[in-house]
Amino acid sequence: MQGKGARPLDGITVISLEHAVAAPFCSRQLADLGARVIKVERPGAGDFARAYDTRVRGEASHFVWTNRSKESLALNLKHPDARVVLDELLADADVLLQNLAPGAAARMGLSFEALHARLPRLIVCDISGYGADGPYRDKKAYDLLIQSEAGFLSITGTPEEPSKAGCSIADIAAGMYAYSSILSALLLRGKIGQGSHIDVSMLESLAEWMGYPLYYAFDGAAPPPRTGAAHAAIYPYGPFPVGDGGTIMLGLQNEREWQVFCSQVLAEPKLAADPRFDSNTLRSSNRRELKAIIDGVFAALTTDEVEQRLDGARIANARMNDMAGLWAHPQLKARERWQEVDSPAGPVPALLPPGRNPAFDYRMDAVPRLGEHTDAILRALGRSDAEIKRLRNERAIG
Repeated sequence: MQGKGARPLDGITVISLEHAVAAPFCSRQLADLGARVIKVERPGAGDFARAYDTRVRGEASHFVWTNRSKESLALNLKHPDARVVLDELLADADVLLQNLAPGAAARMGLSFEALHARLPRLIVCDISGYGADGPYRDKKAYDLLIQSEAGFLSITGTPEEPSKAGCSIADIAAGMYAYSSILSALLLRGKIGQGSHIDVSMLESLAEWMGYPLYYAFDGAAPPPRTGAAHAAIYPYGPFPVGDGGTIMLGLQNEREWQVFCSQVLAEPKLAADPRFDSNTLRSSNRRELKAIIDGVFAALTTDEVEQRLDGARIANARMNDMAGLWAHPQLKARERWQEVDSPAGPVPALLPPGRNPAFDYRMDAVPRLGEHTDAILRALGRSDAEIKRLRNERAIG
């Protein structure tokens, strides 16, 4: 892309020992803002998310999503010469990010405590399932397990069966808190001249997102019931089938909207004063009866007709898109949110990061092949071609 000016993180270097989703998602946000991200991968296999699937013309969907604009360095950190390379990179880096297995980075001498004395400006961000201390410190953690531990599964799904989120929300939450924490640590370093240690827990990240159901169940109160795609406390709010086979999501927030909904959408103005439904509490308690009425009206209409009525009445609504619908979403197209980035599979579409800022262009560079930048990085560190060949023969690099 042709930049309009300096990006916010131009000149910042991030060394990331990352895999799966949380840390790669964090470092991709940093790369979007201009940071140089060197992704350290195991020779041969690389980030195991590379092998999750082959849905993007042979490349993995998770990997393409979270790894654009990075440099891939295939480095065997168990080899002493590879550790020398890593130490040289860290000497000029601003951030070390890692989400290795619990304790792995510390055992390699890569804890904040081990690094701070000789690299006082380095920011170290550790992402783990449960944090650096406490009784769960050493437990392995994956997204579904954290959704379970954080209580998310207990409030998500149908009354009969819990459901996980359809995307990796625990990983995404941890990645975004790591991202914002790194940005704040860079600001802090600008004030005090010192790097700092960031300890991000997937459990704590998702627990923060569980604030509403936590307080709903405050002081031993009953938690929100599982209500599928409906709302536990507001009605009508959720999915309603339409006569042409579509589904409309709608949400009423107050009594004024309820009256307008009855008169302009259902064409039954007298329903607004029906004693079964004349408050949100009553509508929620009698949702089965009200749903039958709404379904009966919508059954005679198309999705377009229902949407037009709702929009005309200024009632919040949405279509229940599938992935094809999201790819083709007219709002994303109208706002020119799609770009192309290169990848090992050739050019692929990629969404610009949320948050349009005309002062600069987001960095939207290629998704790297495993080890694609190894030789260039080593040459920049002063290694000769003969030395690079030796390191490769000794399997210190890939």
